Amino acid sequence: MTEKFTSITSKVMPLPVNDIDTDQIIPARFLKVTDKAGIGKNLFCDWRYLPDGNPNPAFIINDVRYKNASILLAGDNFGCGSSREHAPWALVDHGFKAVISSSFADIFYNNALKNSLLPIKVDPEIHEMLFHLLEEVPQAELTIDLVNQTVSLPTGDSFKFPLDAFSKHCLLDGIDEMGYLMKLQDKIEQFEKGCEK
Repeated sequence: MTEKFTSITSKVMPLPVNDIDTDQIIPARFLKVTDKAGIGKNLFCDWRYLPDGNPNPAFIINDVRYKNASILLAGDNFGCGSSREHAPWALVDHGFKAVISSSFADIFYNNALKNSLLPIKVDPEIHEMLFHLLEEVPQAELTIDLVNQTVSLPTGDSFKFPLDAFSKHCLLDGIDEMGYLMKLQDKIEQFEKGCEK
C-alpha cells in the first residue's frame, strides 16, 4: 500500500533538459540497493553534487525556491535509456509525486505508474507554455486533479491529460498491481474452489 493520490497542489521544479536518461536520474553505481528508502538522496547525483560531495549550487534541485516541490517539469523524452525501477524510486523518495513532459520513454512511463509516480504527457505547446510560466513566476503552483485528469494553472486555466483506467484506479487506491490482486483474493479463492469440483 502507498499513499492514495487524489489531487495535489505544489510548486514545480523546472528541468528544461531533453533526453534525460535513467542513468542521469539515478547513476548505475546506486543500483545495488533493494530498499527504496533513502535512495532519493542520490537522485540526479552527478549533477546535484560537486566532486567534493558538496551540493552544486548551479543545479536546480539545490535551489531553495523549489524545496518540497512535488511536481517536476522535465524536458522532452524523459526517462530514456536503460530500464531501471530505481529511477522512479529515487524521484518518489525525494518527494516528487508527478512528472510532466512532452514525452516519456515507454519503460520509464510504465515503471513510474507501478511505483506511485504520475507521468503526465502534454502537448509540446502546453509544455513550452509551462516553462515560460515558471520563468515568469518561479514560485507558481499547479494543481493536479487525478479524478478528473486535469492540471490547473494559477491563471484559472486547466488542461486534461491521458491515463489508462487501470493505472488511475491503482493510484487513487494507493495500490500496485500486487495490491490489486490481493484485493481480489476472495474471488480468486472462490474460483479455485470451483475448479477443484
